[in-house]
Amino acid sequence: MYGYHKSKDEHLKRLRRIEGQIRGLQRMVGEDVYCIDILTQVSASTKALQAFALQLLEEHLRHCVADAAVKGGAEIDEKVEEAKQAIARLLRT
Repeated sequence: MYGYHKSKDEHLKRLRRIEGQIRGLQRMVGEDVYCIDILTQVSASTKALQAFALQLLEEHLRHCVADAAVKGGAEIDEKVEEAKQAIARLLRT
């Protein structure tokens, strides 16, 4: 089981809301809404995805990385490296 398993339903609900925001963006463009209003919605959607990513990262650290630390060995190095790379990807966005 992955770290997000306990919050899976909550995550799916959150992703459906974000999906709705994206559909709203499509509708706004289709209806020729003022560009600044669309950009405001883009910003809100981006922040929602970032918040989701941070929650998922926290759960990864608490579950997967912590579990590897308890087990010891090379697995902890692998999990820390995975987390570091994920953080680097999030910072690039």
